[in-house]
Amino acid sequence: MVTQGTAEIALGGFVVFALLAFGLRAAVHYRRTGTTGFVGISGRVGSVEWLGGVLFIVALAAAVAAPVLQLAGRVEASPAFDGRWAMAAGIGFYLVGVAATLWAQLAMGESWRIGVDESERTALVASGPFRWVRNPIYTAMTIATVGLALLAPNPLSCIALVTLIVALEIQVRLVEEPYLSRIHGERYRRWAEQTGRFLPMIGRMV
Repeated sequence: MVTQGTAEIALGGFVVFALLAFGLRAAVHYRRTGTTGFVGISGRVGSVEWLGGVLFIVALAAAVAAPVLQLAGRVEASPAFDGRWAMAAGIGFYLVGVAATLWAQLAMGESWRIGVDESERTALVASGPFRWVRNPIYTAMTIATVGLALLAPNPLSCIALVTLIVALEIQVRLVEEPYLSRIHGERYRRWAEQTGRFLPMIGRMV
């Protein structure tokens, strides 16, 4: 079956993505700023900040478990995606997502963070991909996850994708946007009125 081979690609792809987007980025950030950029799960247990962080971790765990359990024969791939078209599409989405993630991280510079620390005051980045989308890293991560789901097309990869989208919606709408509005005020609101949330022109603040 083609899907068995693509599950191996999905597992390797997840590892590469984690090393580049989290490991390498944190190392570069530490060298430049003295911190890794990882804020971690913030907020009290049960708060929206906490929920968004927990769901993000669950999504990552499910994304790596999907190809592992498929290769172990514990979950079955959907036969509808057992074809070279799915493999090609999965690899394409994955590569675009990884490249876009790294580009957006680079554009953020020293403002890059995972999580929100209310005590920090980072610069508002509106250049590079942020000229068109307010959250291009999250968009790119979702695209890469779609690619991984096509390479390991089983129920667990679908759960990973849906959980990631829910986590990002919570994080952006209920945590980051209120924080950025408080910190940057009118400048942020003007930028948000002109720029889409996850896609160009879609989700602009009104």
